[in-house]
Amino acid sequence: MSLYTVFALAVALGTDAFSMCLGLGMAGVTRRQILIVSLTVLIFHIVMPLVGWYAGEFVGTFAGRAASIAGALLLVYLGVKMIRSVFKGGDAMDPKVVLVNTWGLLLLAASVSMDALSVGFSLGTRQVNLPLTAMIIGVTAGVMTAAGLILGRFVGIKVGERAVAGGGLLLVGIGIRMMLP
Repeated sequence: MSLYTVFALAVALGTDAFSMCLGLGMAGVTRRQILIVSLTVLIFHIVMPLVGWYAGEFVGTFAGRAASIAGALLLVYLGVKMIRSVFKGGDAMDPKVVLVNTWGLLLLAASVSMDALSVGFSLGTRQVNLPLTAMIIGVTAGVMTAAGLILGRFVGIKVGERAVAGGGLLLVGIGIRMMLP
């Protein structure tokens, strides 16, 4: 998998965090909260693909190309799910939950990084550089989270929905590309 594809994947995974944090930013956040939320999402986006990666690598050893196609189909499914959530109104999370307690923060980080777990599984079926890929995904998600929080005060909900739709389209495209030889 090329470095360009890894960056595109990282951006696609970061759009959930970005769009959700637009809403959090609109609720009003401090610099400290921006830092804490961004670092938490960054860590989750590194850990989740690693966990999924090892599971995918294990399955990939036994299932070969079939596991690779299954992983690519999973990316397509996640992308379609993201796109559908834009048109069906998606899950809305109350920004105050995250700003008030640690459990809300962990829930936010887990919810926006669950797709990274699945992507890690998909990547485990392919030959990619584990540390570099996980780091790119994590740092990109952390930066996009901070950007979402900072820009949230100025950006409307419609831009957040477009970011999720764009991320969904990227995941679908990457999934289809992974299925091609």
